[in-house]
Order: sequence, then structure tokens, then C-alpha cells
Amino acid sequence: MRFAFDDGQQALKESARRFLTEQAGLSAARAAMANGSDPALWQRISEELGWPALILPEAHGGFGMGYVELVALIEEMGAVLLCTPFFSTVCLAANAIMLCGSAEQQARWLPAIAEGGTAALGLSAGVTATPAAGGWRLVGRSVRIVDGLTADRLLVVAAEPDGTRRVFALSQPQRTGRKTLDGTRPMADLDIDEVVSAADRLPIPDLDAVLDRARIALSAEQVGGAEACLSMAVEYAGIRQQFGRPIGSFQAIKHMCADMLLKVESARSACYHAGWAVDHAPEEVHLAAATAASCCGDAFFSCAGENIQIHGGIGFTWEHDAHLFFKRARVSRDLLGSPSDARERIAAVLLGAPQCSSARRSDTSRSP
Repeated sequence: MRFAFDDGQQALKESARRFLTEQAGLSAARAAMANGSDPALWQRISEELGWPALILPEAHGGFGMGYVELVALIEEMGAVLLCTPFFSTVCLAANAIMLCGSAEQQARWLPAIAEGGTAALGLSAGVTATPAAGGWRLVGRSVRIVDGLTADRLLVVAAEPDGTRRVFALSQPQRTGRKTLDGTRPMADLDIDEVVSAADRLPIPDLDAVLDRARIALSAEQVGGAEACLSMAVEYAGIRQQFGRPIGSFQAIKHMCADMLLKVESARSACYHAGWAVDHAPEEVHLAAATAASCCGDAFFSCAGENIQIHGGIGFTWEHDAHLFFKRARVSRDLLGSPSDARERIAAVLLGAPQCSSARRSDTSRSP
């Protein structure tokens, strides 16, 4: 299959690159690590660019675009380690509402997201739901929720008495910020003990579809980060002198850069196919998402590490940006299940074996 962006998709990608390079570069990521994400930047992204509404249905204030457009956009976000609640809001929470929610719930919650409201989804397997007067009683702890400390709306996955895992909308859980390896991706823990009304219980338990789409989006971000690491390494290899010539002229460095390029392009192919499958081949999405998660997670982590090796000791100092990509690569590699988990899902599909439970594979408590 030959894949190429059409004119509109290419224009979206190029305009996103220009905006993010000028307004949300790595200096903005460092500022967000110190002070939290920039509300003014998120407001511009929401009001001027309309990115949160990209894949939302037109009936709820969205643009009704496809996942190919989303992949093209998020790849550019990954290249600058964008520190906004886009991933948690659109790729996790909004997807959960669209795939698991009723028409009434979509009409109630999606317009706010389209206008720039934020949301987060807790996936860890630590919350139970039991029937109670007026709805469901949720008790437990959900950990490592991306942007969970600041999100306007919080959703959480909870296990019902029969083992079914569904999504519930919360009102006022106790939030606690969590310090993680990657300061550019804030996380929080929720301590939950509240009764949720029946209207806030999403009726469709299609968590696998939610996770597949989130993994494809994360894969696109990883491709962008891996390519940024490659560009950074090639640039440095061309200017760093050793023994009177650039280190990029040494065969060992050439081989490292060539290997990085191969990993980036292979990961990009897997990611683009997965995004295409969401729009055009739904029956292929689960396998394509697992393939993308397997390739892209390893590619980003490997490229981030090789980038530091080419830079030498300076690459892991606080002053240099290479360590920021390495930390993002390490955390995102296990954010929605590790590459080895993805390969297990691939084997299960190809061999027809029973798949591992969604509870285990979506448990973010194992992330760094």
C-alpha cells in the first residue's frame, strides 16, 4: 500500500510544525516543567487552531476529521515534547466518551472539549464499582493519570461485580500530584470514594477500542520524538570535532545514525498504517495498533538513547535537551502497555490465542 497525505493533511502538518516551533519549542517544555502547562498556550491551541475539536463529531462542535489527520498533528507535537493536556483530553478521555458513551453523554460532554475544556482518563486497575442507591459506588485508587491534577473532567475505569470494566465520570475525587521521571508529562493519583449517578456511567464497555486508539496516538507522538532525536544527533555529529574532523565522518557514528533513520522510518510506517486503519479498515485496527505500539515505543527509546551516546556526557546533563527526550521515551514506552505487551497482543491475534486481560494491559501503575 502506498500512503501519502493529501493536500489538506499536509497543510495541517506543516502549519502545526510552524506554530509549535515558534510558540511551543523545548524552551516551553522546560518552562512547563517548572511552572505547569501554559494556560495561554492551550487557549491559543483551542481557540485559534481548534485542535481539540479535530476528531470530534460535527454535531458536538468538532471538525469531524479522521485519525490520519490526528496522527499527522500529534507527530509534530511529539517533536517538541508539547506540554498541554491534548493527549489526555482528546486521545484518552474524548475517545472514551465517543466509543463508550451514550448519545446523551456525548452531547453533554463533547462540546466542552471542542471549546477547550480539559479531561483525563484513569486506567489503572484499582477501582471497584458496586450498585448503590441512585447509581454506583466507586471505591479505590487510580494512579498515574496523565494531567489528572488539572483536568476539568475526570473519567475513571472501574470493575463492576461481574468483572466488567466500564468508564465512569467522577465529581470530586481527592487528587494528588505524582512526581515522575518525565517532568514534561504531569500525572496524578486519585483516591475515590463516591456515589456516581447512573447518568455518569458510560454504558459501552469497549475499553480495547479506546486503548487501541490511544496507543496509535501515542505511537505518533513517539515517531515525532524519535525523528527529533535523529535530527539532533545528525546536527551534532556534523559540528562536533574530534581528531581534527567531525565525528559524523567516523564509521561508527555513521552506522548509529543510519540505524536511527531505519528505526524512525519503520516506526512511521507502522504508525501511519494504524491511523489509516481507524478511518478505513476497522477490522485491522487492533493488530495495527499493537504493531505500532511495538515498533514506535522501541524506536523512540532506542533513538533517544543513541542521541545521548552521540552527544556524549553532555547529553544527559540538565542543560541539554537530549535528556528530556530520553525521559519522555522511557515513560511513554510503558504508558499504555510496554512493547513486549504489544507483541503478546500481536501473537494472540495471529495465533488465535486468548488475549491478556484489558485490566492488566491498561494498568498504568507500572509506568516509571
